[in-house]
Amino acid sequence: MSSGPTVAQTQVVNYVLPIVATFVTSFRLYCRKRRSLLWLDDAWAACAMIFDIALMICSALYLNGYVFRPQWAKIALYYTLTQCFYGVIWCSRLSILFTVVRLACWGTRRLLIRIAIIFGVVWAILFAQVWWTCESDPSWKKEPRPQCPLGRNVAIAQIVTDVLGDTVLILAPFFLIYKATVLTTAQRVRVICLFSTSAITTAVSLTHSYYVFTEGQLKEAVSAMFEASISLIVANLSVVVTFFLRMLADEDVITRRDSPHSSTMEFSGEGISVEV
Repeated sequence: MSSGPTVAQTQVVNYVLPIVATFVTSFRLYCRKRRSLLWLDDAWAACAMIFDIALMICSALYLNGYVFRPQWAKIALYYTLTQCFYGVIWCSRLSILFTVVRLACWGTRRLLIRIAIIFGVVWAILFAQVWWTCESDPSWKKEPRPQCPLGRNVAIAQIVTDVLGDTVLILAPFFLIYKATVLTTAQRVRVICLFSTSAITTAVSLTHSYYVFTEGQLKEAVSAMFEASISLIVANLSVVVTFFLRMLADEDVITRRDSPHSSTMEFSGEGISVEV
């Protein structure tokens, strides 16, 4: 029985998941650009995509040919991919949060923007925690494939911030649905998607935190790759799902237009005329 993933298996995960996440994000940006709706949530999604691509490249360099590289380069690669991981996670969360912000009224927006600032502060703290944890015991830097034993404190910090951050992302859309009375159909679908999919990120992030705390090595690396790419995909789902629902509505217009007993109904705020 295998004790964990091999380097080859880790490489497959490292390429496949970021490519899928990049495709989904690019499609999201295309949808928004096509309708001239690009906003801050799309900018954060684009930043998360850039970090995910950088994470893929650094991980590939770290896993491939690490024997032939100087030790300082291997250490630099490890630090870079670790920070790129946090970049994907928190840019994805900020993208989801700003998707809610764009749907919220002004009073709720101010509260959500304050939460976004808190997210940024937490990101900076987690960013710094890796440095002071790894530099406090530099013995790991002598390993053939340097990997810092992040240990208990980092795992606890990740669990706490992941659970609290994802709880905010779940409750904020729920609160928005409860308070809002003028959301359009497409907007309500988007909010429901946000509500349901953030729980996926929580489950994946808890798995990664477990491996940080217990296993380390390639299991930790693979779980980090999963968490990063899944977080980015989840951040894009609300926009992508809304696009396909709108496309289905447009097809419904075409199929029903010739009906002799049809009448016209327009979805509020969406400019979609559907004959029923």
